[in-house]
Amino acid sequence: MILIDGKKIAAELRAELKKEVSGLKDKYNKVPGLTVILIGDLTPSQIYVRNKEKSANEVGLKSEVIKYPDSVEEKVILDKIKELNNNESVSGILVQLPLPKHIDKKKVIETIAHSKDVDGFHPMNVGNLSSGYESSVPCTPLGCYLLIKKVEPNLNGKKAVLIGRSNLNGKPMAQLLLKENCTVTITHSKTKDLKAECLEADIIVAAVGIPELVKGDWVKKDTIVIDVGINKTDKGIVGDVAFEEVSKNAKALTPVPGGVGPMTIACLLKNTIDCFKRSQV
Repeated sequence: MILIDGKKIAAELRAELKKEVSGLKDKYNKVPGLTVILIGDLTPSQIYVRNKEKSANEVGLKSEVIKYPDSVEEKVILDKIKELNNNESVSGILVQLPLPKHIDKKKVIETIAHSKDVDGFHPMNVGNLSSGYESSVPCTPLGCYLLIKKVEPNLNGKKAVLIGRSNLNGKPMAQLLLKENCTVTITHSKTKDLKAECLEADIIVAAVGIPELVKGDWVKKDTIVIDVGINKTDKGIVGDVAFEEVSKNAKALTPVPGGVGPMTIACLLKNTIDCFKRSQV
């Protein structure tokens, strides 16, 4: 079995992006800029934002984090986003989720200019992705897609089963794999026989937040399995896939941690650079 090393592949991607940023600096005499807005003091969000900032600096991006207390008014955030939309030195804007209850997530996402939406959540980007047009793609499914392509460059005719139908992962993942001529099945909590669906798959992407849901006897030989789940249990951090069991059957499998996670941040940097390049046309 191939252990898909997300850390190593993300490091290779960052090295490529660093070269690209250097070339853009030579060409335009400026570098892409990423601005992250962080509201409140949730520890996971703080760690995640710190990692984003570190990675952005590593590849040579201009990185800025703007912090607000939990109590900040929604209008302050929306006004700041509008200001950043008009700031030419900012290529990408990201508002770290989750947000405090009094701030409307939909309003925040829709206020970010779609050309600077590095998360790929703006309705314009969602529509462009599903129509096959150029767009920012949400970072986690983009990372999963790049990992799958590392193992199997030709996905023509492959059957892909996605577990989970979220806007964050399942739906954009389906669009990326359809573009590669996969036959895509999206499963969810109301799917009648999930095991039977998985046994048909050449590719499984599990992103549902149920610890070790996908068992060894759900996976046929030569399947590529991507585990997006991160679940805290008594055993420690586990994914949505029963790693030991599934590793006996799968052709390739991502570990948790160290699989999809590192790719998500690397793809955020890629999206920022792509937003910058599109703005220079």
